[in-house]
Amino acid sequence: MTVFTTKEGSAGVVTEIRRRSPNGRSLRMMLSSAGRRVSLMRSFRQSAEFLGVDLTMFACDLTPEWSPACIEADMAFAAPSAESDEFIPAMLEKCEREGVELIVPTIDTELIAYSEAKDRFAAINCHIAVSDASVVHMARDKLATARFLTAAGIPSPRTASVNEFLANKTDLNLPLLAKPRHGSSSRGIAMVHNRSQIMTIDATEPYILQEFLHGREFTVSLYFDQEGQMKCAVPHERLRVRSGEVEKGVTLRDPMLRDLAYKLGSALKGACGAMCFQARMDDRGNPSIFEINARFGGGYPLVHQAGARFTLWMLEERLGMPHTANDDWQKDVLMLRFDDAVFV
Repeated sequence: MTVFTTKEGSAGVVTEIRRRSPNGRSLRMMLSSAGRRVSLMRSFRQSAEFLGVDLTMFACDLTPEWSPACIEADMAFAAPSAESDEFIPAMLEKCEREGVELIVPTIDTELIAYSEAKDRFAAINCHIAVSDASVVHMARDKLATARFLTAAGIPSPRTASVNEFLANKTDLNLPLLAKPRHGSSSRGIAMVHNRSQIMTIDATEPYILQEFLHGREFTVSLYFDQEGQMKCAVPHERLRVRSGEVEKGVTLRDPMLRDLAYKLGSALKGACGAMCFQARMDDRGNPSIFEINARFGGGYPLVHQAGARFTLWMLEERLGMPHTANDDWQKDVLMLRFDDAVFV
């Protein structure tokens, strides 16, 4: 049954078309810090329609009137900064008042706050699709990530803090990549060729120095069920990247990347929902992981199109439906991204 309704917000009155669930199942979910994640929102809507679920999609952002995903949501509101003390209380109040049952975080800066407050949300019947705090803290800290990978015996570039390098406590050799220790989206990354360049690195935040890896670059998207078992790993080659996100990519089945993914999956205790890692592969076909993200990656639309429906599996788990998560997806699916617009 299809119904037409209207809503009024900062963008005026908007007509929306929604399909009512024939089996009476419904879910109210939140895409947090929604920003430009319109494709992710549409993936959830598509999955809900496939399951016959009446999905009400909330979205929040610092400035929802400037967020395409907030404009497309059923309901949107302004949220405090994820790094402020007001963030979690505001989200708890909103979710309890609106009956939100599932929150999907989308940006790195909110992951720690949500992971540390999972029990508080569970008390109001709201599940947060985020890994345990220990996993999130590790993934948000590039030095901790490097040490975790080394301890787990997983190939990764040699890494040290700037202070360790300047104190000659490491055997790293120049040139090196300098990265903000808690950065994301390729922000602040630079190649340094001598010690004087290292001395000029912005001191307002900690940096790491990392061995530069040559070779092809890949993202591997991972799905973990609520028991922490990895159910799926989908590699795609990052053929072209813009502002840290893949612009052109293609899925592939590579045994070395698969083995690397499952070795990482076994080492991650407390992982939940969507995660991804980035790796480079040398000329001999040996991959090394240089970053882990405890959230949906920017290339998820390619993964979804290839048949790995993380959004579907997330909805199944939250609604207590039979779980269909699997590793049967299509290789050689090519994504060619383009810019689109929302008009209000």
